[in-house]
Amino acid sequence: MRKFFISLLVVLSLGLSGCGYNTFQSTDEQIKASWSEVLNQYQRRADLVPNLVSTVKGEAQFEQGTLTQVIEARARATAIQATPELVNDPEAFQKFQAAQGQLSGALSRLLVVSENYPNLKANQAFRDLQTQLEGTENRIAVARNRYIKSVQEYNVGVRSFPSNLTAMVFGYKAKANFTVENEKEISKPPGVSFEAAPAPARGAASGAAK
Repeated sequence: MRKFFISLLVVLSLGLSGCGYNTFQSTDEQIKASWSEVLNQYQRRADLVPNLVSTVKGEAQFEQGTLTQVIEARARATAIQATPELVNDPEAFQKFQAAQGQLSGALSRLLVVSENYPNLKANQAFRDLQTQLEGTENRIAVARNRYIKSVQEYNVGVRSFPSNLTAMVFGYKAKANFTVENEKEISKPPGVSFEAAPAPARGAASGAAK
């Protein structure tokens, strides 16, 4: 009887391995690790924003509308509770992605607008923050790509035969992924050239201050 149970366990183990059970275990762990890194890099960016905004506020005539967009976009992005379970909720994941994309866009606009302010570009604190932000955006792009690949591998297993049978038995479901729409634009680091740029006209600056 003991030999029978041992043999049965061996057969079941081989069966689970052949049906993709072990693959689901490994790919699920990869997803958790890559998602955690995505969140870490997004949090790093969010932590940079207050100092960036504070530094830009030192430029008295800087466009307030641009600053407001960054502040509001950060508030929306950080208001979403990014738990590990978020990847299992497509609707919540989409909202998270949209909020992060809005923050990326707002930061890009801020850095582009900053080219019109020579004093700000000459500010070492601003230059340091801009460098940190670019580095963080690069790391976000790398982390996102790793997550995308991990989820793609996992989801293929969920939908392919015969591993899809294992997925149904053990409750494995396809996980949410970043969409390819605007992926290139979203993952592109916000850039700003520190080459000399003409100062805004006196009249334009006055209008911005209002």
